[in-house]
Amino acid sequence: QVQVVESGGGLVQPGGSLRLSCAASGSISSVAAMHWYRQAPGKEREVVAYITQGGRTNYADSVKGRFIISSDNAKNTVYLQMNSLKPEDTAVYYCNIRGETMMIDFNSWGQGTQVTVSS
Repeated sequence: QVQVVESGGGLVQPGGSLRLSCAASGSISSVAAMHWYRQAPGKEREVVAYITQGGRTNYADSVKGRFIISSDNAKNTVYLQMNSLKPEDTAVYYCNIRGETMMIDFNSWGQGTQVTVSS
């Protein structure tokens, strides 16, 4: 069983920065990709960014140029550096990690971490 735990959320003023972390633990053979999603009140969950094991990244248009996703493959950890935060970035942020454990594919989610951007 693979467990995923996020950390780093909180309250920040507009224009500020936060760094989210997410670590996967368990009998992980390989990780294919690590995603960050977010869900704002009354809205559907959306992909914010993802990074593949090979280091390829992709971002939602709404965060391009402001957010940076990175990973430490040796630690099965992914980060999301969020800069120039806006009130519309307020949401619960979820980490999703996909890979293989004991010859079985896994797709595991964290519990979410609240990010609130407000003055």
